[in-house]
Amino acid sequence: MHVPDGFLDAPTSVATGVVAAGVVGASLVRASRRELDERTAPLAGLVAVFVFAAQMVNFPVGAGTSGHLLGAALAAVLVGPATATLCLTVVLAVQAFLFADGGVTALGTNVLLMGVVGVWVGYGVARAVLSVLPRRLPSIPVAGAVGAAVSVPVAALAFTGLYAVGGAAPIPLGSLATAMVGWHLLIGLGEAAITFLAVSSIVAARPDLVHVARGRMPALELRTPEVVA
Repeated sequence: MHVPDGFLDAPTSVATGVVAAGVVGASLVRASRRELDERTAPLAGLVAVFVFAAQMVNFPVGAGTSGHLLGAALAAVLVGPATATLCLTVVLAVQAFLFADGGVTALGTNVLLMGVVGVWVGYGVARAVLSVLPRRLPSIPVAGAVGAAVSVPVAALAFTGLYAVGGAAPIPLGSLATAMVGWHLLIGLGEAAITFLAVSSIVAARPDLVHVARGRMPALELRTPEVVA
């Protein structure tokens, strides 16, 4: 889903950059006050590394665009949406400046699509699903998987909307929408499976570190596991 330079016109790219910068700034404040502490900061670093590695595996979707796992919902479920937005922003900036994966002038667009839409939609869906499931630990991976499955095609649909407003590439909107949404529906299923497995492993070892579970699971289940000598 990395958008290259020149795929959207300048006004659209600037507008998405401004919106993305505003959300990243607000996320920095929220993360420092409500999400990050000495326990969760190392996990945030590991999440960023995992997302970076997952996003480096790209395959073509349409002319000039590529598809890959987002990792947005996974990050949001584990470390919180604000911290996840920061993680995705760092990952996308490194990819754009050092690996030419996504255009530098389109960095704001990519952050908006993956670091904002993908993260917050995935987190919101996971929260909604978790609210209707039993208050047990096995519900957390299920909620994360559903959030991942929904967030990927929604981000693709958001990109299609941006292209409809300010597309600069000679690609018919209908063809682009079909390719983007269709492929990312499939990607969403794969991302749901990976998210389920990753969250399940962390829930089994350290459920107290999973952000989305805070205040929504019995306190007994979220205790830090004791180490038996």
